[in-house]
Amino acid sequence: MYSLVSAPVLGFDLTRIEGGAAVSDVLTRALALDRDELATLAEHRLDAGQRADLWAAVEIATTVQPTVRDVAGLTKSAGTDTTAETRASTALNLLQRAPLGTVDGLLQCVRYDVLDWTWEAAAGEAEPREPQFPPGSRAADPAPKAAKRQSEVASEATAVICDAVVAGYLRHELEPEIRRRLAGPWLAASRRLPDRAVSLGPTASSVQALLDRVASLGQQDGVRLYKQAEAGRRDSAGWAPAIHSASWAVHLAGRVREAAAAQFLLVQAVETSGIPVTERAAGVWNLLSGAVQALAARDLVDAATAHRLLSPVIATLGPSALGS
Repeated sequence: MYSLVSAPVLGFDLTRIEGGAAVSDVLTRALALDRDELATLAEHRLDAGQRADLWAAVEIATTVQPTVRDVAGLTKSAGTDTTAETRASTALNLLQRAPLGTVDGLLQCVRYDVLDWTWEAAAGEAEPREPQFPPGSRAADPAPKAAKRQSEVASEATAVICDAVVAGYLRHELEPEIRRRLAGPWLAASRRLPDRAVSLGPTASSVQALLDRVASLGQQDGVRLYKQAEAGRRDSAGWAPAIHSASWAVHLAGRVREAAAAQFLLVQAVETSGIPVTERAAGVWNLLSGAVQALAARDLVDAATAHRLLSPVIATLGPSALGS
């Protein structure tokens, strides 16, 4: 469910949970790391015993965090009794905040997407330059891929990032002391890292203009965005194909990391703007996220896709919101 390719989905979850903005900040900074900075992170890793205790608490917290399945269960159990209305209200509140993904999915995204470049073929297991087929095998069968692993430094740095990410993702379910201990190594190490801006790709100026505009939204802007999102729900035809087309274009152009960074920065901009979670869940996130994804692929998508994803923002915030 969670990956850099599907960053709009991850962003949707992060913008609706209490610690989501903190998680998006860690992910954004992790996207900009280089190999030398891994050592700084690794120096702050908690020892195995400490992490074991903390992650035992994390395991418990994952069973408490509400999920979309919980919402479905509540709805089915409501029946026709006198508490049906209360249960329906509870289900709605859960639905507004319940993540689509899981902690495991988030950690997989960190390890194998955000930090994919830290995995290398093990010594003596490099893939051959030419396909090698054993006697009797079909030429169409793919050659087995070489096993990949992280260096000790990269593995320890990854642990620091994963600890910080899970501390934010499960903020509502973890005890404050557990959260502080999980996030502490990242906070300490990040103070020693250079303040490097993450790349937003060749359309960075337009993407940044929209992010800045969202972060500075006024109350009336928020009202207009919500009304636009409501209108979008009534006329939703074409939105899903458009966001898919933009995401596919980003993937083909090799801009997945840049587009994902834009989505993570949007989570922080929305948080700064103060847009209520209920409105984010009711369509405002999709409206803004679609526009950001379209801008990330502005020079790649067809006019119809760009219009479908950008016109709601232009109608609400004006052309200047896109830097034009």
